[in-house]
Amino acid sequence: MTFKRLSANKLALSLAVTSALSSSFVTANATEQDTQAQENIEVISVTGTRRSLRSIAQSSVPVDIITSSDMASTGQLEISQVLANQVPSFNFPSATLGDGTDHAKPAVLRGLAPDHTLVLINGKRRHSGALLNLAGVVGRGSTAVDLNMIPTSAIKRVEVLRDGAAAQYGSDAIAGVINIVLKDASEGGSVSVTYGEYDTQMAGAPNLESAYADANGDLAFNQGDDREISDGATRTISANSGFALSDSGFVNVSIEYRDNSPTQRSGFDPREQYSRLDDGSLDPREFTIDRYNHRFGKADLEDYALFYNMGYELDNSLNLYSFGSYSKREGNSGGFYRRAQDSRNVLALYPDGFLPQIETDVEDYSFALGLEGETGDWTWDVSTNYGRNDFAFGVVNSLNTSLGATSPTEFDNGALVYDQFIVNGDASTTLDLGLPDDVFFTLGAEYRHESYKIEQGEEASYITALDSNGNSIAAGGAQVLSGFGPESVTDESRHNVALFVEFDTYLTENWNMVLASRYEDYSDFGNTFTSKLATRYSVNENLSLRGAISTGFRAPSLAQSSYRQISTVLENNQAFEVGLFPTDAPAAQALGAKQLDAEDSVNLTAGFVYTQGNFSLTVDAYRIDIDDRIVLSENLSGAAVQQILTDAGELNTESVRYFTNAIDSRTQGVDIVATYLLQLDNFGDVRLNAAANFNDTEVTHVDDNPEQLNSLGDDYVVFARREVGRFEEGTPDNKWNLSAVWNFNEWQTTLRATRYGEVADISTTADRDEYLDAKWITDLEVAYRPNDEWKFALGANNLFDQYPQATVDNIGYSTFSQIFPYTPYTPYSLDGRFLYGNITYSF
Repeated sequence: MTFKRLSANKLALSLAVTSALSSSFVTANATEQDTQAQENIEVISVTGTRRSLRSIAQSSVPVDIITSSDMASTGQLEISQVLANQVPSFNFPSATLGDGTDHAKPAVLRGLAPDHTLVLINGKRRHSGALLNLAGVVGRGSTAVDLNMIPTSAIKRVEVLRDGAAAQYGSDAIAGVINIVLKDASEGGSVSVTYGEYDTQMAGAPNLESAYADANGDLAFNQGDDREISDGATRTISANSGFALSDSGFVNVSIEYRDNSPTQRSGFDPREQYSRLDDGSLDPREFTIDRYNHRFGKADLEDYALFYNMGYELDNSLNLYSFGSYSKREGNSGGFYRRAQDSRNVLALYPDGFLPQIETDVEDYSFALGLEGETGDWTWDVSTNYGRNDFAFGVVNSLNTSLGATSPTEFDNGALVYDQFIVNGDASTTLDLGLPDDVFFTLGAEYRHESYKIEQGEEASYITALDSNGNSIAAGGAQVLSGFGPESVTDESRHNVALFVEFDTYLTENWNMVLASRYEDYSDFGNTFTSKLATRYSVNENLSLRGAISTGFRAPSLAQSSYRQISTVLENNQAFEVGLFPTDAPAAQALGAKQLDAEDSVNLTAGFVYTQGNFSLTVDAYRIDIDDRIVLSENLSGAAVQQILTDAGELNTESVRYFTNAIDSRTQGVDIVATYLLQLDNFGDVRLNAAANFNDTEVTHVDDNPEQLNSLGDDYVVFARREVGRFEEGTPDNKWNLSAVWNFNEWQTTLRATRYGEVADISTTADRDEYLDAKWITDLEVAYRPNDEWKFALGANNLFDQYPQATVDNIGYSTFSQIFPYTPYTPYSLDGRFLYGNITYSF
């Protein structure tokens, strides 16, 4: 075992300021009742403190509260989209053509990585997904909790803590914490049906009218107006019901089914699809083939989910609780089209070319069981929970070119599996230490075991067939995504033990102080110590000042430390291995890979809370410095790299990439949230909300090349320009959320406008960079409640059908900027206007 050494400055900070979080509500969102203003002040948040009964007037750090009624009025059917609409510092980019990422898109908080945000269910750590995001989109190189496996019908509220919380919750809580609180009603329920589809005109993407041969005999096209399209039908059926367990408990059950048809936002393919005839003329099929041959847009997804939440009061002040889930997703998405003349095609199988498609079968389940009670002056909570995510890959409508006409067209590519087992216990009491107020004291411990597996696919999905002389016949493996071969099989595990303490007291009547710290010892990389100081001072009954300083960390995920995806490619009739290698693989070490260490962070937050009657305002500035961020290296290849690998005995390895602690970054910004309840006498009331996030991330340091690459020149860098740009400019530099909810008799009208600031898709050279201008997206919903049981709603998301400027307008015409008219870095949906209707019956 190697033990991590804390820098002198961080050790001093940790010892000096130990930390914790106290609860808070900034909340731009609260309840649907007429007591809205009072509810905003009095709702209790469990995120960020182990001491109960905190309110907005007593907050030390910012938390957004999104209730079930807030979620219902968005028209969004996935929790990631709901949060992106409600929380300005939360973004959900429109990844597409990203292999498995199309099926489990990651989201980001404060512009940091998806795995910098910890997700809890009822205050307990949620397991991560098994998918490692490797596509060239936001979140590359990360694993994350698949939030969209959690149905909105099961959620009572969501608490988004916008501050570092590693000192309290452990790894991953650098950007913040999302705590999903499940419904706990013991009676009543609802059934809801939603249908919607996209009705849009693709700005900057002209419709193809016809193809013809010009005067030179080359392919030419007649183009019409921007393409109009209706697709992406979405059907959602959900139900929730609570049941009493005698007089002492409850069980609340939610089920949900979602069927999302794919969307098609590609332009037409202007390339010649077939080889020319012997006389040099175009093949006549060029004029009749469907040139909308790619699938650029949302994947075809079908989701099933079952969640339960249960509590039961036993004798002797003991409470038993449990919650769990089972979710399943089946998905299909397209890759790059292989033309008829493509060398990777076999004409006997696909005379007109083919669109290979990735299929996924994801199963996700969890179970938690706990007991809480009181013993003397102590209250305590002991729990255990288990979670598993099984992400299976397949490929259809494809082939293994090296197998020729005998190749199968469907493949089982293998699977990724992650699971997590946790035992957690904490106890709290009050201590009289001679201060003006008793000290609320908590101590606890946690044990966590994780495992990560890569399971082998069928042979045809990864092999490269050889001829009688031992040479490769053609490209091997399933086209679009090679399967996991024997060299990729992985079965790794680790465990860690954590100890934590927290102190919370009032130093004066108006001055609250919270101190907490956490020590963790990991079996694979060593130990770490984190701490936090949070404080709040009430200037008067309306104004409070608050701030926090903390250290944090994020352990390398098991996927980052053990993932290997090795494919065999054909180069000059010689088979070579290319792909992603773990840092302990000889091929990676030959090019300078080192054992991964944890990321370190220092978080600073300072702000204020002002409330006056029905008005509230919170402003919070923050700075997050992260050292030793774990990133995916460039793909290292070429003659010089090949020589290094050969000298190291890796004779058949052609290119290598690996994870490395290569950069430091600084993220700083401001969150502003203002709410006001406007009473209109006989015309009801209007809830007004304005929230904004201003965010800037800078890569402050990039490690020098490892010694093994130093002599190869400037063309070889471990972390290059495009990846730096992905961190610095891949998410909006600012975002505004404005909303108004008007309640009048049986009617509720929700108008929401979201402004996404500038985003850039940085390329390898500056002349290929794409900058997307700021854009306003407007949503509108009108709901009618004739009585307490029924609700009818009609709505439109992206009412004015906004798109980013087309790729051809950003970087000029090229073949693929015609086929893919928009960059997947767009922070809002690439699919245009979405119209929907909903019927809900409550009982």
